[in-house]
Amino acid sequence: MALIPSVSPVTFMRGNSRGIVVVSARCVLLAGLAIALAALSDLFLAQAANAASWLEKNFYLSGPRYDGVVPPCDYPDALVKISSRFNAKENNFWDPNLKIVAFEKIRETAFRPWAANTIPRRFCSGIVEVSDGGKHVIHYSIAEDAGIIGATWGVEWCVVGLDRNWAYNPGCKMARP
Repeated sequence: MALIPSVSPVTFMRGNSRGIVVVSARCVLLAGLAIALAALSDLFLAQAANAASWLEKNFYLSGPRYDGVVPPCDYPDALVKISSRFNAKENNFWDPNLKIVAFEKIRETAFRPWAANTIPRRFCSGIVEVSDGGKHVIHYSIAEDAGIIGATWGVEWCVVGLDRNWAYNPGCKMARP
């Protein structure tokens, strides 16, 4: 009488703490063939990456097409956007009574100062008068396609001395070219 159960003519037996695990030679052979087939398909079916087709280029992978059309530094909508965002930031997080009252001595400091295919930016500086009577230097940039979902121009700004979260520290240096 045999103490080992028979499953197939060729079996591999391995003992463990829970009992005996029986694996047939057929299972081992099929697993090995599957691994070999996967390796061969990767080797023979691998292709070099192709360039985008005309369809992909026209609808999806168009790439940057910057025209360099950026509003001037004293553009009223840009100044209103800066003022309203400054007022909202101060009201929500810092001093609810502090607001930008006026802009003075606005001038352009640089236009497209970096490489040719980077986002076109116009860097500007000036002086803002705030509601507490103080005057502070402001640095800002107007960038093409940097607005909401890239549909229009966007503005990044920093008021020296009022960059309380240190986003452009030190002294708003990171808001300049």
